[in-house]
Amino acid sequence: MPIPWIAALKIIPWGDVIEHAPKVLAAARKLLDKQKAPSAPTPVGTPLDPAAETPNLGELRQHLIEARQLIDQQATAQQQMAQTLSELAEQNARLVEAVQLLRVRTRLLIAAAVLLAIGVAVLLAR
Repeated sequence: MPIPWIAALKIIPWGDVIEHAPKVLAAARKLLDKQKAPSAPTPVGTPLDPAAETPNLGELRQHLIEARQLIDQQATAQQQMAQTLSELAEQNARLVEAVQLLRVRTRLLIAAAVLLAIGVAVLLAR
């Protein structure tokens, strides 16, 4: 049997979500800023197996081209992931703000309903 939405919303610790939302947003923005900053190329190390034959210049160029293409693809994917994470964090922050507003409105409506019930009870008691 599926959990009703109201029960699911009651299970979520909204206080914790509200408390940690700014931290998540800040971390996502840092990650996005870090991804935008150009990184220095890493130096090429020595071959793993010194007994292996040295590849010729054409093979080295081909490997370099393939490696650059792979690095570019990974950098693009990582940048898209960072952008998505940032967007999700911003959506989460907006969701938390909306939930907080709904909680305040609910409290006000409950208070108004109680006051209205007291007023009706006083009128009926006369």
